[in-house]
Amino acid sequence: MEMDKRYEAGLQAMEELFSPEVRTGMEGMKKISPDLWEMIVSFGYGDLYSRNTLSHAQREVITLTTLITQGAFDQLRVHLQAALNVGLSKEEIIELIIHCAGYVGFPKAVQAMGIAGGVFKEMEVTR
Repeated sequence: MEMDKRYEAGLQAMEELFSPEVRTGMEGMKKISPDLWEMIVSFGYGDLYSRNTLSHAQREVITLTTLITQGAFDQLRVHLQAALNVGLSKEEIIELIIHCAGYVGFPKAVQAMGIAGGVFKEMEVTR
């Protein structure tokens, strides 16, 4: 895919995943490093999230799991929001975090569940 098409595809995927407020916050990276911003949009979302085999919801299951595994809790918050935006339920996310406890340990799972609880409250998720 050409660079412009990759970037545009990335922006489109980001619109489907993230609220306008989250996208605005993410765009702060442009001011710090336009090159890294280009990579995030073009590769992270243009190349990876724009592939057809997996849905955005399936990709978010993978993303949440890997972020919890790494302890990347700042990024976890926005991807929890994205997961809800693309159709994962509160119960599915809770179950994903519980399942991770067996593989990454209780400290990471407990921290992830606390973050998820905050996101559920912020987004007023009852499902």
